[in-house]
Amino acid sequence: MRLGIMSFAHMHAYSYASVIKELPDVELVGVADENQDRGKQAAEQFGTRYFPSFDELLKTDLDGVIITSANRDHRILTEMAAAAGKHVLCEKPIATTLEDAYAMVKVVQETGIKFQMAFPCRFIPSVQRLKALYEEGRLGRLLAIRSTNHGKMPGGFFIDPEAAGGGAVMDHTVHLADLVRWVFQTEVVEVYCEMDRRFHDIPTEDCGLLTLELSNGAFMTIDPSWSRPDSFYTWGDLYMHVVGTAMAAEVDLMRQSMERITLDQPSYQWNFWGANMDYYLVKEFVDSFREDRQPIITAMDGVRALEVAIGAYESARRGQPVKLR
Repeated sequence: MRLGIMSFAHMHAYSYASVIKELPDVELVGVADENQDRGKQAAEQFGTRYFPSFDELLKTDLDGVIITSANRDHRILTEMAAAAGKHVLCEKPIATTLEDAYAMVKVVQETGIKFQMAFPCRFIPSVQRLKALYEEGRLGRLLAIRSTNHGKMPGGFFIDPEAAGGGAVMDHTVHLADLVRWVFQTEVVEVYCEMDRRFHDIPTEDCGLLTLELSNGAFMTIDPSWSRPDSFYTWGDLYMHVVGTAMAAEVDLMRQSMERITLDQPSYQWNFWGANMDYYLVKEFVDSFREDRQPIITAMDGVRALEVAIGAYESARRGQPVKLR
């Protein structure tokens, strides 16, 4: 499969490019970036060609593209790729507005391209095990979930309300909103959110707390805050404490690690050893092309997760819960 990357504005582009270089019979044909210096540096880093415009990249012999631009540009770049007949793997969130998100669903349906949302947390082994436990009935009826997706303040377009569509709540809510739908086959029907700016002097919120009511009668909390300092040993966390009528279970991505403390000098090293979820995300995109099927993470999955984030902002503005459906 021949792939291109549209923008390196999002840091995940570097991980996806590394994965492309690892996958057999997959080629990174080129990259295009609105920031010429950044694009040229990325092309040199990954041994590929830099294209000065997205149009020029799309005119080449590509099968698909990975869109890792600022959030507000996801719609226009998806429409450009679809018009050129290229399949799309799109970074989360799907868009910054529901209008744009539904427009993306429409263009995918009309053109027949394959479209995959970048929700790599579905490929975490412990998440997949949790899903299996629930489907086997061993968890019992779902009662409640306490979850976090903390991170460092990323800077860049992420703290531009127009380019990102929000701050920490937009950035990190969607992962867990997608997981609860996928793992437990339920929908979020109501959201209440409080958010603020507590850790950084930036134009967007950097912390928040969401309480969700689910269609199966359970409830869930999400803390998506950018509360980790720059010196933190990793980018953040993804954690779920799940309570059912027959069992309680925990998912903690960062437990797939080793901690190393040396005797000769004061030092601490944290080394992650677990599965590379980005690898399996990109592999699923490639497999869907080779098997001529739609990817397992769809554009509508992106819409449903965005609904929760948009509802959270509306709730914070109103100071009361917001019904989603």
